[in-house]
Amino acid sequence: MTRLPPLARRSKTLSASLGLGEKLFASSEERRFADAIETGLVEVEEGLLREVAFADDMADVTSRYLLEAGGKRIRPVLTLLTAQLGDGNNASVITAAQAVEITHLASLYHDDVMDEAEMRRGVPSAQNVWGNSVAILTGDLLFARASKLVAGLGEGAIKLQADTFERLCLGQLHETIGPRPGDDPIDHYLQVLADKTGSLIAAAAQMGVIFSNAPEQYAAPVVAFGEKIGVAFQLIDDVIDLAEPEEETGKAQGTDLRSGVATLPLLFLRRAAHTDPEAAALLARIERTVEAEVVPGSAAADAIDEQLAAAIAELRAHSVTAETLDEARRWADEAVAALAPLPEGPVKLALTKFAEAVVERST
Repeated sequence: MTRLPPLARRSKTLSASLGLGEKLFASSEERRFADAIETGLVEVEEGLLREVAFADDMADVTSRYLLEAGGKRIRPVLTLLTAQLGDGNNASVITAAQAVEITHLASLYHDDVMDEAEMRRGVPSAQNVWGNSVAILTGDLLFARASKLVAGLGEGAIKLQADTFERLCLGQLHETIGPRPGDDPIDHYLQVLADKTGSLIAAAAQMGVIFSNAPEQYAAPVVAFGEKIGVAFQLIDDVIDLAEPEEETGKAQGTDLRSGVATLPLLFLRRAAHTDPEAAALLARIERTVEAEVVPGSAAADAIDEQLAAAIAELRAHSVTAETLDEARRWADEAVAALAPLPEGPVKLALTKFAEAVVERST
């Protein structure tokens, strides 16, 4: 039996996690398609290791930190997928896939500072290791590297990167300041998700079409797919945040709630609290425990933690969490519907299966 090299084995695991396993591809055409994605992922991964390397010792260590911690490489996979609508994995497609993943990595360093996250990909977040300033500067360095890669792809790529970066920043800004008076909090939250997550996933899919010389009319469907599946992905994360197991995410149960982040289940609970006394009582318990000021490690802190854990478990079982799942499925269904103009074949199949896999993560 032929043994794959380490990067190829990792690539197999990554692509399988996105719904590209062998069981989904029975014909020789579909198998060739899956092999192209595997090969492209190996090239992307090797390029990422090169592109995040810095001559400065400190920058080299910090910039590799989250890359080496892992990740599913969802965005470069989408670039490679949509590239199969055209010429496939040419040099420009591989470069674009690397650039979009480095952009994503850069955003993680910044997001973790903004959210005061303790863990990322199962390891302590960068600012927990080196402090906020180093984490922010590392994110800036990675944005610079991504921009350098994109610059080699031409003016259109530069504009797409700039537009996407603008939306990433606006999404974070709007999340930070919250909804304005008169804004619907749920609509505001969904727009934040579209900007912070959907925009980059959409750009990743669009780059595959552009740089593979695929028919221009395929760009709009994959952009719409990326925007909508990005929102669905984050809504499923909202549900996963309430789950008990920590092994897969490296995060404690209710990490977002403990940090004061109002995810969709909590926003639905706030809406229900206007007319439902039980929802109002649960909301009050969550807010009281989250806002409690206690000395870390004290008996009072332990008691508050137990109360919050109980409230989170109750929120997980509440109908608002099921409502969040329904909302995620709706966005995923709309993402699949957006693919209608694409030709039937392995690309459309893989994107459809990916949308299904996004929703199934909650189980």
